[in-house]
Amino acid sequence: MSQDVLVLQTNDQVSERSTTSSKDTALVVDLDGTLVRTDLLYESFFAALPNGFKHNSAVIGALFRGKAHLKAYLAGVAVLDYALLPYNAAVVELIRNAKKDGRRVYLATASDRRHAERIAEHLGQFDGIFASDGETNLSGEAKARQLIEKFGDGSFDYVGNEDRDVPIWAHARKAYIVSNSPALMRKVEGLGIAVERIDSSRPPLRTWLRALRVHQYVKNLLVFVPLLTAHAYAPHFILNAFLAFAAFSLCASSVYLLNDLVDLDADRRHPTKHKRPFAYGTIPLSHGVIAIPLLLVLSFACAVAASLTLAGALTAYFALTLAYSLSLKRKLMVDVVVLAMLYTIRVIAGAVALPVVPSEWLLAFSMFVFTSLALVKRYVELAVRIDKELPDPRNRNYRLADLPIVGALAAASGLNAVTIFALYISSSTVRELYHHPEILWLICPVLLYWLARVVVLAHRRAIDDDPIVFALQDRNSRICGVLMVLIVLIAS
Repeated sequence: MSQDVLVLQTNDQVSERSTTSSKDTALVVDLDGTLVRTDLLYESFFAALPNGFKHNSAVIGALFRGKAHLKAYLAGVAVLDYALLPYNAAVVELIRNAKKDGRRVYLATASDRRHAERIAEHLGQFDGIFASDGETNLSGEAKARQLIEKFGDGSFDYVGNEDRDVPIWAHARKAYIVSNSPALMRKVEGLGIAVERIDSSRPPLRTWLRALRVHQYVKNLLVFVPLLTAHAYAPHFILNAFLAFAAFSLCASSVYLLNDLVDLDADRRHPTKHKRPFAYGTIPLSHGVIAIPLLLVLSFACAVAASLTLAGALTAYFALTLAYSLSLKRKLMVDVVVLAMLYTIRVIAGAVALPVVPSEWLLAFSMFVFTSLALVKRYVELAVRIDKELPDPRNRNYRLADLPIVGALAAASGLNAVTIFALYISSSTVRELYHHPEILWLICPVLLYWLARVVVLAHRRAIDDDPIVFALQDRNSRICGVLMVLIVLIAS
């Protein structure tokens, strides 16, 4: 059958379709973006991404052999839990109703056959499968040809979601569109067939803000610490500090997106993270793939506008964060040290943006205080799993039995941070910078109170997220922060 036959129809053909009985007409359902609110090619790619250099080289080689071969390779190496995929409830209900009516239902997908078979096995609703096989990428007109050969022109209903499905709808009796795109709806309506829309809402702005972790930008306020401690209040210093803040915020968002894409399976198993936008299917994975490089470009543009040295610090931050997302976060205690280093790099970046030489006291204090907070974060994650009677985390090298020692290490690191700060106050450096350095001693009890309170509240299960995010929402923590800033200003 020629390609022209596939895309051209007569009015008689359209009229003949409308007389076909629904019960005698097969229902054919697309997979990616239709039956599931995700894309299994991206799912497979990111699930296997941490497998290392040899695997990623094989991915590039498979890509050169064609998209169908790439899909087959990734399907063979990726480990997915098909029961946890974000299924579209409306499409699943459509399939079940069709089966109740005695209709035949088929799964037709451009994804690899191994994925299709596992999903069909999980749902137990399909009479047959059409899928890519390593040689043929079953998409668009290739899929249309197979469906026409199996059912005949106009003798099947098709459920799809994108422009590549238009050549298939052109030969269907009825189109089910899982999309809110007006342009796509107009194209399908122009085919002269029955059309029914299955709502697929676009993610609102707040969903994107959640994915970008805008609330986590507070961590990047650390770039202003050198501005405060060095008393560098000139306008160009302040501008550079704000550029550093923007650069690190945008860079952090890009890494958060990447981290969520790599952690899809782990997030879906988590009691609270399972509703993250990518894991839940609220935002398409392809949109995340596009957003990551865009955010990085904007991030480095802000850094270069301040200084090339700041761009270098941002490069180090991105490289270390990337290593953390792909590998280091799975290594016992290494993940905590790396998190503390990432916080400290923000302080260093704030210094080089001005530029001033960062104090060794400030860097030592940062490492201890942020190690404490990173350990609290791990403590909270383990405590949640214990309370919900969940097993040891699969994506972290911690066991539930480690909870007491993690809490003890968090407290010890916090106390060491206070000790470092006390030694800093006694140093000659402070006497050169502050008119009333003795006033800085008031920070020690405030800091000691706050760190100890965080550890105790984590033990009481009163903290259910990142401790820094908790500090933003906690009245006592905000008061402590304001008090410490005021003490520094008075001492100046």
